[in-house]
Amino acid sequence: MIKLSYNIENYRRDLLELVENGDTVIELGCHLGGSTKLISPKAHVIALDNSPEAIGVMENIENIEFISGDVRLHEVLADVFKITQSCDVLAIDLGGGYHPDTVFKVFYIYSSTFKPTHTVIRNRGLLEFFNSASASGEDYRSEYGYLDSYHDSGIPPLIKEFDLWTPSLKKD
Repeated sequence: MIKLSYNIENYRRDLLELVENGDTVIELGCHLGGSTKLISPKAHVIALDNSPEAIGVMENIENIEFISGDVRLHEVLADVFKITQSCDVLAIDLGGGYHPDTVFKVFYIYSSTFKPTHTVIRNRGLLEFFNSASASGEDYRSEYGYLDSYHDSGIPPLIKEFDLWTPSLKKD
């Protein structure tokens, strides 16, 4: 199941409803751990964020593994893959209201790699798009936390597109 929200309370409620005891959760955009603290007592959380403010705070939360890094970078994806090759829940909150294109690309990369049972995404742009779109009668949907259309695509290789949508992160 894939759930979209914008309101932080709805996002956290969805996480609490979907995360079960013993689950592995990959949390992209943990910030200062507000959502992490709610789910970490019952799940193993791999939390990622690239803000310097997160480092000291996240390292003091029990039952989590914190990675300080930009989730758009292939090296960061590889670091997560070294810890786990699958997850039960993928949680994505990369700024809430901004950059739906980046959020969707990150969702695509992480969900195709880790094949979550559930994904919870907090992003106003994606929610607005979903609520504004009308389908042409074609019924494509997935019962999983990833899109069924790339179920067997495997771990994405280092894609050249990363350079296109993260030019400021390129190392010379």
